[in-house]
Amino acid sequence: MGGFILAIDQGTTSSRAIVFDDGQRVAGVGQREFPQVFPRSGWVEHNPEEIWESVIWSARVALEQAGIDASELSGIGITNQRETVVVWDRESGRPIHNAIVWQDRRTADRCEELKRQGLEELFTGKTGLLLDPYFSGTKLAWLLDNVDGARARAERGELCFGTIDTFLIWRLTGGRSFATDATNASRTLMYDIAANGWDDELLSILNVPRAMLPEVFDCAADFGVTMREHLGAEVPILGVAGDQQAATIGQACFEPGMMKSTYGTGCFALLNTGSDMVRSKSRLLTTIAYRLDGETTYALEGSIFIAGAAVQWLRDGLKIIGAASEASALAQKADPTQHVYLVPAFTGLGAPHWDPDARAAIYGMTRGTGPAEFARAALEAVCFQTRDLLDAMRGDWANGARDTVLRVDGGMVVSDWTMQRLADILDAPVDRPTILETTALGAAWLAGHRAGVWPDRDGIASSWARDRRFEPQMDEETRAEKVAGWKDAVRRTLSAG
Repeated sequence: MGGFILAIDQGTTSSRAIVFDDGQRVAGVGQREFPQVFPRSGWVEHNPEEIWESVIWSARVALEQAGIDASELSGIGITNQRETVVVWDRESGRPIHNAIVWQDRRTADRCEELKRQGLEELFTGKTGLLLDPYFSGTKLAWLLDNVDGARARAERGELCFGTIDTFLIWRLTGGRSFATDATNASRTLMYDIAANGWDDELLSILNVPRAMLPEVFDCAADFGVTMREHLGAEVPILGVAGDQQAATIGQACFEPGMMKSTYGTGCFALLNTGSDMVRSKSRLLTTIAYRLDGETTYALEGSIFIAGAAVQWLRDGLKIIGAASEASALAQKADPTQHVYLVPAFTGLGAPHWDPDARAAIYGMTRGTGPAEFARAALEAVCFQTRDLLDAMRGDWANGARDTVLRVDGGMVVSDWTMQRLADILDAPVDRPTILETTALGAAWLAGHRAGVWPDRDGIASSWARDRRFEPQMDEETRAEKVAGWKDAVRRTLSAG
């Protein structure tokens, strides 16, 4: 076998597979979208079978485009939407219900109940997370309580729980491997990130049987071997990481103080804090950045639920653009004298507010407000939310986040206008890499390094290359005025306000 690695990037709206060659270059790509399911307001689901079919189809297309057989692969890396929950039958492998997606808010009342019982400090102390329906634990509890017979079957050991990575590993290996990695486990509200293990006290509170939980491995490990029938050969699965942690690896943010932000459906910023498990005072998350060779590296994370999804709203909801790529050109036509703010709380507000009941609002409209001002407000909302996260990180870890250069990736970063506005609002440099497939690259590096065909951390870090640096150009008075207007808009939007 050569140095070919297949990266499976299973996302919120599509599955993507990329074959990388031994020089870490893209050799083949396959991608397929799948439907979103919205049973009622605030609920978001996926059909796990459609996810599975999209993954296999994408992987086969990527191999065909690369002109190689699966037998030429040295390994597979998997990265995934993290907090999305699947429960399936241990014998048949069939899901008992649609997957409940990370965006889903149906367990908001359960989270509030746990808070009223004074349990948030316990959960945060062990998991680094807050009690919010974003995370997996309360979604799993909901499935056990609301699918007929599920709880009894789980207690008899008949059901398996997993985030999407675990479901894919199970399917790819024909049920021979029931596993996840430390980064995905750390997002469940059931995993002690200091002890690195499932926590019986938290499982008891959520009423989740331990028997239905997967084994937890390092991010680079032996996760099993695929069945020949799926790709045409048996291939080892050697790397797994949640999408934002995989992007952190793909951006080579291996040193404490390095920071990346991914702009996809949502926006997720991670600041590497090394072996220091920084406890946030600003309602950020303390999470596992990666675990390699048994050593855990931690991060502070800020999660924004709506980033590129706001542009999709411009396209699909308001129909003021025909394609997402048109948003920045339209935004440039906006009247500079109008101060229009979109607070995109379509599914609540994430960090640092964590308000699941807030709903989206637009402020500052006049009779002259039109499509261009809406487009600018949608793109600027991403920049303002990132500023909120960076300010919170600086407050939590002043020594490590003061002079941070932000490395960016995701679909939105191809827009020069948006990245320049991001640098202006942050008052910090923004670096866009030459390889934008950083999430898939991170998963591929885990597998390639484990297989011994890709370089070590220093080697992959030295190969990281910058496409362009965006330096702040906005004057401080204008920046301060814009940020103050944003903060006022958020204050008016919060459900308690």
